[in-house]
Amino acid sequence: MNIFAAIGRTVLALFAQIGRLSQFTASSVANIVRPPIYWNLIGQQMMRIGWFSLPVVGLTAFFTGGVLALQIYNGAARYGAESFVPVVVLVGITRELGPVIAGLMVAGRVGAAIAAEIGTMRVTEQIDALTTLSTNPIRYLVVPRVVAAVISMPILVGIADCIGVFGGYVASTRSLGFNGSVYMNNTMNGLVYWDVESGLIKAAVFGFIIALMGCYNGFHSKGGAQGVGTATTNAVVTSSILVLAANYLLTSLILSD
Repeated sequence: MNIFAAIGRTVLALFAQIGRLSQFTASSVANIVRPPIYWNLIGQQMMRIGWFSLPVVGLTAFFTGGVLALQIYNGAARYGAESFVPVVVLVGITRELGPVIAGLMVAGRVGAAIAAEIGTMRVTEQIDALTTLSTNPIRYLVVPRVVAAVISMPILVGIADCIGVFGGYVASTRSLGFNGSVYMNNTMNGLVYWDVESGLIKAAVFGFIIALMGCYNGFHSKGGAQGVGTATTNAVVTSSILVLAANYLLTSLILSD
C-alpha cells in the first residue's frame, strides 16, 4: 500500500503543479491588456532579452549553418545532388534550426536570469512589499518580461536566420568549392516567405514559453539561496523541454495546412 500511496502523492502533486501553472498563465495573459502598462520596463527587458542575447545566438547560428552545409553536402554528393545544398540550408535554418537554437540559447541565458532575479525578490520578500504597496506583482514583474520576450524573439530569430544562412555560404564557398554568386542565386530562388514566417511564429511562441517559465519558477521559489538555485535549474530545464515539444506541435500544425 505504501507504493500506491507514493504514486498517488506524485500524481496529486503533478496535477497541483499543472493547476498552479495554468492559473499563473491565465493571470499573466489577462494582465497584458490591463493598465497600467509599464512601457519603460518592457523596453529594458527587450534590451536584456534581445540585444544582449544576440552575440551568443549569432555565433551559434553561424556555426550551425556551416555545419549544416558540410553535412548536407556530404550526403547529397552520394547522389550527385550538390546543387540542393543552398536550398536545404535555407529551409533547415529558417524553419527549424534558427528558431529552436535561438530558443534553447535564450532559455539557458535569459530563462535562468529571470528565474534568479524574481526568485531572489521572492525569498527577500520584495514581492510581498510590492503587494503591500498596492502594486500587482504579476503586472509589474511578469507582464513586461513576457511581452518583451514575445516581441524580441522573432527579431532575434530573423537575425539568426540571416547569420545561419551566411554561415552556410561561408562553409560552402571556402570549404566545398561553391561559386559565391551561384550559391546566392540558388538560395534566393529557393526562398519561400512562408518558411521564414513559420519560423518567426515559432519564435514568438518560444519567447512566451521561456519568459513564462522563468517568471513562474522564480515566483514560486522558496527556501533561501538553495531555493533560488533550484528555481533557476527548473526554469532552464522546463523551458527547454517545452520549446522542443512546442516545436514539434507547431511543425505538425504548419505541415498539415
